[in-house]
Amino acid sequence: MSLPPIVVFDLDGTLAETAPDIMRTLNVILEREGLPALPLERARELVGAGARALIERGFRVSGQPLDEETLERLFEDFLLIYAEDVASNSHLFDGVLEALDTLAAEGYALAVCTNKPILHTRLILDHFKISQRFAAVAGRDSFPFHKPDPRHLTLTIEAAKADPARAVMIGDSRTDIATARAAGIPTICVPFGYTDVPIETLAPDVIIQHFDALADAVRQVIGGRIGREAVAHS
Repeated sequence: MSLPPIVVFDLDGTLAETAPDIMRTLNVILEREGLPALPLERARELVGAGARALIERGFRVSGQPLDEETLERLFEDFLLIYAEDVASNSHLFDGVLEALDTLAAEGYALAVCTNKPILHTRLILDHFKISQRFAAVAGRDSFPFHKPDPRHLTLTIEAAKADPARAVMIGDSRTDIATARAAGIPTICVPFGYTDVPIETLAPDVIIQHFDALADAVRQVIGGRIGREAVAHS
């Protein structure tokens, strides 16, 4: 039996608006250290590269130096605080559930590949009652590699028992695009996620404005890729 095609999703800023809870947790850390809380509007430039980078960026914005030992202590604190309430102020983006339904009905395997720790990833997916929709869920600590290392993505596809030659990555940032490119996999990106530059400047294969356009974009990208490969090997 042939392996199914697969659509692999980033989580933060792609499937879900998670910044309110991430920034709330960051602000607990900052205020404990005597620094002012940061507004939610800073999330687009701070979120997206994992908790350590988030804390480093938060301190940098606040003008406070941060040594490695302190960073590790605050990182562990962040993980504990965030796990207590990962999604009370978060929500799935409009159209996500319908897009997942459509893709599953058309025979696509679905997976999540995120730099969020697997504990928090699963807590969020469980909160939104969508965990069972995914053939594989991979967090930052699921493998010895994490994005932008392409093996994070390729191992996720392998875990989902899907076809890497018929795969597409759905993301919102330069990390997602770099990971997919390194793996030889096309990208579809949303412009409303967490990126420090406009997503169009990073030239993903396709940009969609709403999840109601995702299924068509996936068909076009995977179909076009298969067509190009058929020509290349003819």
